[in-house]
Amino acid sequence: MENLILFFFLIFSVVIHEYSHGLAAYYNGDDTAYLMGRLTLNPVAHLDPIGSIIMPLFLALTVGVPFGYAKPVPINPLRFRDYQKGIMITAAAGCTANFLAGFVFALVSGLTKGLVSQVFELASFINFILCFFNLVPIPPLDGSRLVAVLLPHRIGEIFDKIERYGLFIIYALVFAGGFRFLVPFCSSLVNHFSSLVHLKF
Repeated sequence: MENLILFFFLIFSVVIHEYSHGLAAYYNGDDTAYLMGRLTLNPVAHLDPIGSIIMPLFLALTVGVPFGYAKPVPINPLRFRDYQKGIMITAAAGCTANFLAGFVFALVSGLTKGLVSQVFELASFINFILCFFNLVPIPPLDGSRLVAVLLPHRIGEIFDKIERYGLFIIYALVFAGGFRFLVPFCSSLVNHFSSLVHLKF
């Protein structure tokens, strides 16, 4: 039952991540996600069979913590009113949404006890992981969009060229433990924010 609840929180977390990308793009002049029916919080529009269902269920049953991803929201940056500003805001929007969700879940964890507290603690952890994992500057992760737009054009083109291999690089680093540093960092954030309400109540 606990894993199913965490699976629900994971779906919620990846959906708000992609929805936030689409919403940010919309307010910067690109309505592509809206026209394709992706500017919605309906999970059906965002779920990827492998990344949103198979992988999270497998990880939940094997390591106890579900993790996954949703289908990227389609964005056409050429439609942004301000290209550079639009890229940066849209790229940061998903991670910002996950950080805020992680913050709120950590507070709820600090205000509750027992199993409920543990579930919200893990939900917070999942959101912080999604936030900072996506900030890693490897295409197609959000961090690469933020870095590419700030780099000289020639170096930015290198990011575009390696994007076709990006997922292979990311999977290789994941299985090699290259992102292991995120676990203690995100755990410390959960503990820090939950302790804020522990101190007051």
